[in-house]
Amino acid sequence: MADKAVAEKPAGRPMKYPYTFSAKIAQFPLKYYLKNQWIWRYYFIAIGVSIPVFYKISKLSNSPENKAAWAAAQAKEAAEHHH
Repeated sequence: MADKAVAEKPAGRPMKYPYTFSAKIAQFPLKYYLKNQWIWRYYFIAIGVSIPVFYKISKLSNSPENKAAWAAAQAKEAAEHHH
């Protein structure tokens, strides 16, 4: 019983200056930044909006017609350099 009460109680107080990396991570006010900085809110919105755009671009650039046009352009350029 006594061991359980000791385990639930936080150990000591926070360091005045967290000089180890793990202490810096433990004391970082992540909730404050997520709540008060605009970039975090718009980051996820921007990802949601940009994924379909990048998918369309990828679909267009990897189409068989585009690959054939690129291969023709490369063959033409290679032929010009060899003559």
